[in-house]
Amino acid sequence: MDKIVRVNSDEYEIVRLLGHGKGGYSYLALSNGKEVVLKQIHHEPCEYYAFGNKIEAEKNDYRRLKDAGIRIPLMLSIDEDSERIVKEYIEGPTIFDMVRDEISVEPYITQVREMADAAKKAGLNIDYFPTNFVVKDNLIYYVDYECNQYMDEWNFENWGIKYWSKTPEFIQYVKEHE
Repeated sequence: MDKIVRVNSDEYEIVRLLGHGKGGYSYLALSNGKEVVLKQIHHEPCEYYAFGNKIEAEKNDYRRLKDAGIRIPLMLSIDEDSERIVKEYIEGPTIFDMVRDEISVEPYITQVREMADAAKKAGLNIDYFPTNFVVKDNLIYYVDYECNQYMDEWNFENWGIKYWSKTPEFIQYVKEHE
């Protein structure tokens, strides 16, 4: 990624890579001295997930999450031609970092269950993997915009909770990815 990136008519200075997911690369960026997240959609293959139009999905999923009352960062800009999204930067540790560093996430279990209830009422599942949740001012934010039609198999209690403590699944993931 270039050091300076344009999204619509605005320039952003890339500071560092924040993460790489199924749909894109997220970077910490600066615009007029303000920190934001710049997400560049990618088209790398993913063996366990099928995508349609990713930028359209991000836009639609953002709206669905807002309508469901899920606490997410604000979308500040979207450039469909370059497949880039700029969103509010939520500074803080991820639930993943906290679990890995053996910091209790117990205070946030109630909040994620509230999000899970709101998502289910809207007919949605969110991606409960702990890298997608950031803690700021004792609140958790779902920092991904991915959501799917609700299925019991992928809800928090059946899937997500397996990664919110040092379970065998969590330990295996760390071994494979860090």
